Amino acid sequence: MASLEELRSERLSKLQKAEESGKASFPAKISLVGELMNAKTVKESLKEGEAHSSLAIVAGRVMSKRGQGKIMFVDIADESDTIQTVFKIDTLAETEMIAFAEMVDLGDFIAVSGTPFITQRGEKSVEVKEWELLTKALLPMPSAHFGLENEEEAMRKRYLGFALDPGKRDLFYKKAKFWKVVRNFLDEKGFLEVETPTLETTTGGAEARPFKTYHNDFNMDVYMRICIGELWQKRLMAGGFAKTYEIGRAYRNEGSSPEHLQEFTNCEFYMAYADYKDGMKLVCELYRKIALEVFDTTKFEMKGHTFDLGEEWKEIDYADEIKNQTGIDIWGASDEDIKAKLTELHVKYDGENRERLTDTLWKYCRKNISGPAFLVNHPLLVAPLAKPRDDGKTAQVFQPIFAGSEVGRGYSELNDPRIQRTNFEQQQELLDAGDEEAMMPDYEFVEMLEHGMPPTCGFGFGDRLFAFLSGLPIRETQLFPLVKPKESNS
Repeated sequence: MASLEELRSERLSKLQKAEESGKASFPAKISLVGELMNAKTVKESLKEGEAHSSLAIVAGRVMSKRGQGKIMFVDIADESDTIQTVFKIDTLAETEMIAFAEMVDLGDFIAVSGTPFITQRGEKSVEVKEWELLTKALLPMPSAHFGLENEEEAMRKRYLGFALDPGKRDLFYKKAKFWKVVRNFLDEKGFLEVETPTLETTTGGAEARPFKTYHNDFNMDVYMRICIGELWQKRLMAGGFAKTYEIGRAYRNEGSSPEHLQEFTNCEFYMAYADYKDGMKLVCELYRKIALEVFDTTKFEMKGHTFDLGEEWKEIDYADEIKNQTGIDIWGASDEDIKAKLTELHVKYDGENRERLTDTLWKYCRKNISGPAFLVNHPLLVAPLAKPRDDGKTAQVFQPIFAGSEVGRGYSELNDPRIQRTNFEQQQELLDAGDEEAMMPDYEFVEMLEHGMPPTCGFGFGDRLFAFLSGLPIRETQLFPLVKPKESNS
């Protein structure tokens, strides 16, 4: 079995032979005569018993070669499909047949011009009259011998997976449709798409450890945003905009899991003169539309759960659910009580503050909920940007829950600057105590609230929802997820 380097050397020799014979070396465009068509269109144009009168050009990657001598069958794959092309010595000069056999390998990009036809076996094909080498692949496609060794290698060479498995490409057509459905839905509801800063002096809007970078011109540290412009879109509400949304990338310098990445796409929308109840109605409508238009169903089965988004979405009380599942009353229990319960449940917890302990206990309970449901009545301490309820201890927050996971978060936005200032001060105390995921205070945002912001509902969701409904780890739904660089052999 030849080594990879030996195969590369052999292909370089073939490329040199092609160039010496007058074949163009990596041409900028196709020079053949005919109408450029993709494989799917050529197949659709062919009907039984009808001759195809015009020349068609198809171009793509060579996926297989069969036969030799007077006839060869070559499968070419493009974005749309794979099509068989037929090289015959009576329609193609013998020298061109020989050149093709000697110069072209699997994985090369070629173009052929010829007549579409249907073989006696019913295979829709193109009878080649001319061919052209477009790109010589100097390395072979993965195989049983030279395959993708592990998941990291597969992610590093994602393009090879796309080339070999059209199903992997189909996922990203579906993902594009997912975001198109979201955009169309919000546009139709009268929302304005906006763009807000991705570099910030403070990272508000979520609780996560940020990535830090340096702004040379301003001579200061800045952070990559951890949410999609929450504090900026609220400023727009204060500025007179009624409904806004943004779809963009967010960055969180934290651990990876099947549901979490450091870089991902999210959407956040904000609507003035609305509360969390209005938000719940809108989100339910949006999620059902996504399910039907992108996944062709409202019924899903995953992680041992089944749920139907077409059914009524029940409301689950945060504290009541924890008490029902664990016996802990978060309103009366001490920190030590919660720690003891987490230890009893064999749940690891990070951080000693009340917010982290309460959130960890909830996450234990969450995995047992099939949904569809909205989690409501969160404790104020886990929602520093949300408006309090009349009881003074819970917040007007809502989170969709499917199959034990949260797939979005929204609330009636806090617009009382006095409470917001106090909440930020509490978050600063957590930061000072070493909680790297606590929210950075933004006192310019408080100043905006002092100028006045109308009652507003906001909501955020994104890649996690798409991955979740696809039944895949979120990493697999990213075109090029971050991987560590390959170690150099030099």
